[in-house]
Amino acid sequence: MTETDLPTVAVVGPGAIGTTVAVALHEGGAAPFVAGRTARTELRLDVGGSVVVAPVPVRTDPDDAPGAVDLVVLAVKATQNPDAAPWLARLCRPGTVVCVLQNGVEQRQAVAPLAPGATVVPAVVWFPAERLPDATVRLLAEPRLTLPDAPGSDVVVRALQGSRCAVGTTSDFASAAWRKLLQNAAAGLMALTGRRSGVFGRDDVGALTLAYLRECLAVARAEGADLGEGEPQRVLDAFRGAPPERGTSILADREAGRPLEWDVRNGVVRRLGRAHGIPTPISDVLVPLLAAASDGPG
Repeated sequence: MTETDLPTVAVVGPGAIGTTVAVALHEGGAAPFVAGRTARTELRLDVGGSVVVAPVPVRTDPDDAPGAVDLVVLAVKATQNPDAAPWLARLCRPGTVVCVLQNGVEQRQAVAPLAPGATVVPAVVWFPAERLPDATVRLLAEPRLTLPDAPGSDVVVRALQGSRCAVGTTSDFASAAWRKLLQNAAAGLMALTGRRSGVFGRDDVGALTLAYLRECLAVARAEGADLGEGEPQRVLDAFRGAPPERGTSILADREAGRPLEWDVRNGVVRRLGRAHGIPTPISDVLVPLLAAASDGPG
């Protein structure tokens, strides 16, 4: 692939995930335009102790946008979508692909109204990364995305082809998205307890997590996800197998006093459970607590 074959790309939201993808795009020759809240002259990605420096500036004013592009990678959190709207208005045209790197299973419904005429492609992000105090992003696993086998995904694949970020497509995107959502839903317990992955080693928290994940699994299956009975145990085992100090984005937001993605990660299970007539007694307790932790009052 030559550089002229690459689509024009913008990345909105150079947090941990957005920075990783922006650096991968830069390394592949895509020369992304990067939009964020804090101006910077470069992006830094720590890969196994070796820091990759990409001389890609972060712009903060939508008036500096280059105009419409072929691909927008939207990597802000769902709670920040309203803040991204001015960027989407500048960067999108009919036919622009917006690849949404956000948690949840409702990315199309959330983002499409902000980018009329664009093709919205949801993505499942399978890698953890963390932002350090100096804005360097530490990559904690090989970056990998899963997209639906649907219009627009080919543009994302082409932009990242041969880069450090692997991209795959699947005809059963619902199963992939719900598999990730189960993981994200359980991580809400970290935000409520104020503890990291080690908390799942407790027998009582482990039992609660399994019961909650079985509740989530019932809703996922009603939504068309093909997930087996062993999925809750697999998720719990993954948390227990992680370093006990490993955190998660919803815990980091709680610690920083930022709004939480409680609705797209946890509230969605309760809402869709009600729509399908599925009892969600654990969600009925967890969701109001997460909402109050996020939004108050008090």
